[in-house]
Amino acid sequence: MGGLAALAREAGHTVTGCDAGVYPPMSDQLRALGIDLVEGYGADQMAFKPDVFVVGNVVSRARLPDGQAKFPLMESILNAGAAYTSGPQWLADHLLPGRHVLAVAGTHGKTTTTSMLAWILEACGREPGFLVGGVPLNFGVSARLGRGRPFVIEADEYDTAFFDKRSKFLHYRAEVAVFNNLEFDHADIFSDLAAIETQFHHWVRTLPSHGHLVVNASDEALARVMARKTYTPLTYIHSPAGWAIAPLASTGPSASGHDVFDVLYCGRVAGRVESPLTGDHNRSNTLAAIAAAVAVGVPVNTACDAISRFAGVKRRLQSRGEVGGVTVLDDFAHHPTAIATTIAGRRDQRARQGDRGRLLAVIEPRSNTMKLGIMASRLADSLRAADKTFAYAGGIDWDLTGALRSLGPSAQVHTSIDALLAAIVAEARPGDDVLVMSNGGFGGLHDKLLAALRSRASGGQNG
Repeated sequence: MGGLAALAREAGHTVTGCDAGVYPPMSDQLRALGIDLVEGYGADQMAFKPDVFVVGNVVSRARLPDGQAKFPLMESILNAGAAYTSGPQWLADHLLPGRHVLAVAGTHGKTTTTSMLAWILEACGREPGFLVGGVPLNFGVSARLGRGRPFVIEADEYDTAFFDKRSKFLHYRAEVAVFNNLEFDHADIFSDLAAIETQFHHWVRTLPSHGHLVVNASDEALARVMARKTYTPLTYIHSPAGWAIAPLASTGPSASGHDVFDVLYCGRVAGRVESPLTGDHNRSNTLAAIAAAVAVGVPVNTACDAISRFAGVKRRLQSRGEVGGVTVLDDFAHHPTAIATTIAGRRDQRARQGDRGRLLAVIEPRSNTMKLGIMASRLADSLRAADKTFAYAGGIDWDLTGALRSLGPSAQVHTSIDALLAAIVAEARPGDDVLVMSNGGFGGLHDKLLAALRSRASGGQNG
């Protein structure tokens, strides 16, 4: 919704937005654009008298324990008969007509792959517009209109709004769609994986016959979706009959520690990638972005060259600072698979640099799926490759301590941010990575941790 607000502002609209607990980087980006932010959902915001209210999917008709509406502004909109729409519908109606839409979907890697694809198109002069659920460092913003015809969008399977239960991606009318991977998530919306597969196939049924569909051939859930019937030309990644990655033994890291690998098409080397991003998940993201770019006429060597200059995305293994030899990293990982791949990716990155220091994992189970405890049984295994785990149990009502019990004394669970902070600072030593994983602001833990480490280094508290 923040990216959508930025696009609306760029298109010439006056934009005001409201939310609860807005946090960086989006809050900083919106303020820099001159978009006013109102804390909360008070009915007094009807006084703005906008042409239309664009409603995000966080809004519902829910009631608080005292019977009051959780979102009084929405109640006032409905009672007044005021104009409202969803974010995806407003985008489809006002900004996407006439654009060549490339949409990236999947449980994991959407933000990075979308950012890569936008950057490839930018690097070859196509000046794409884009809307990404993060901030690509090459662009410095999460959204822009762009002057070219392509528009690259991160296409989420989450529902559109309380009044439109279709997946958001169904609104975008993409000509090129990327299906990176698919597993169960969003347990507050979907009953099982089959329900998500159905939404993906609804989308497949609307893709144009002159378009293109890029699909991960190694993913079983996507194979089931494709088996239902397709109507659009297909390109597969991780397939000997399509795009693949050559065995890494034939390449390996560069002198700078960058990941180097050959990209194959139909079994033959088509190009070589030297990427600052490491790990199997980022190789897969890269392959998908290259395949989508080639599908719209970008030469493969041009795409590979652009990847070498891709700087990554904020909050995707982003370094927030280093104090006394302790590096604090920020990552959006909020699902056991994402947690495991993030840890493995950082391990791989450090190994390529000849560094085998400890990795301290810090997690906040904050997504709706994690809050429901649906993934509790998988959480310990996702963290097993970390040397130490520090978990925050605030805001959840299931047994996080029990879920991590198999990790033994290497795992700690705390119910307050202050206690969690103190435990991390007491454990951290020079050479350690502290990898903080949450899809929220985590109570400002990153900055608090860096401040506490500086205090310790200067002989203050904990010194």
